[in-house]
Amino acid sequence: MKSNREVSICQIMLPSQANMAGNVHGGEIMKMMDSAAGAVAIKYARCNVVTARVDELQFLKPVLLGSLVTCTATIVYVGNTTMEVVVCTEVEDLESDIGPEVALTAYFTMVALDKSGKPRKLTPFEPVTAEDQLLFAEAIERRALYKKRLK
Repeated sequence: MKSNREVSICQIMLPSQANMAGNVHGGEIMKMMDSAAGAVAIKYARCNVVTARVDELQFLKPVLLGSLVTCTATIVYVGNTTMEVVVCTEVEDLESDIGPEVALTAYFTMVALDKSGKPRKLTPFEPVTAEDQLLFAEAIERRALYKKRLK
């Protein structure tokens, strides 16, 4: 069950979020994604969290003025003090019959903090479903590659 590991937020893109050609600024989408990642991390950890890292963001679809954007954040890995959250961002033209399409996906590393701002130990989760196990294994691989790049 993903009830405490998944959060979705939706927003219709407004003129203040777009350039004069009607394309939504990438930073607006990144902010939504970070908000979704933060919300699910707080929901899971029940404490303050901060974003430590964001993996590559590559836009696959344009996000246009008036589109409905949905960011679904899911915790896929929990370590000692960090969580990895995948955020899938879908865009939907509300004036057409075409359903939502994935605009981009990214992985956020969130750190749980105690009241004094120090990293706080987390309760790990055990992946149960086949999908959870696959996402968990992929997260472990990403973490190993990241640590290798730091050396």
